[in-house]
Amino acid sequence: LAYGIPSDLVDDHLAMGESQVIMCVKRFAVGIVQVFVQEYLRSPNAEDAARLLEMNKARGFPGMLGSIDCMHWSWKNCPKASHGQFHGQKKGSTIILEAVADQETWIWHAFFGMPGSLNDINVINRSPLMNKIANGDLPPVQFVANGRTYNYGYYAAARKDVERAFGILQAQFAIVRGPARFWDQKMLWY
Repeated sequence: LAYGIPSDLVDDHLAMGESQVIMCVKRFAVGIVQVFVQEYLRSPNAEDAARLLEMNKARGFPGMLGSIDCMHWSWKNCPKASHGQFHGQKKGSTIILEAVADQETWIWHAFFGMPGSLNDINVINRSPLMNKIANGDLPPVQFVANGRTYNYGYYAAARKDVERAFGILQAQFAIVRGPARFWDQKMLWY
């Protein structure tokens, strides 16, 4: 995982069968998510929202909770039946990660799994975050801009924050920098 090499590349070194190594990688990934989901994969609560608003207000972006963007992840083993749907703008199949990150690179929203044939606007339109915004299901946020009071935050500005978060994610975890190698789309979530 750390080096982004195919898991079956080390099967001889570990004296394990290829399928056993792949199963261990899957179990490890699922275990990591289960252990850290509550701390790192959560939406901001009211206290977090207040901190994010204050941080971004000091930067000149009152009402902004984070920067939103999408990243296309190359999917080497995309099933043939899905190639057309997942064919991105660049060569090959891609799967999309939509994320919202703050200045400190905390990714507090991640929406993963949309096909690479979609552009960022299409992904955002399908995003559960946008559904929460439309339904008013986010923590209450109030800010003043140009003398007018607003009761919700805007989410797209200072895009460099989320771009930097993507860069750090790819630098820290080579498995994300290279192409996805699992066949099962659900397993790519982990």
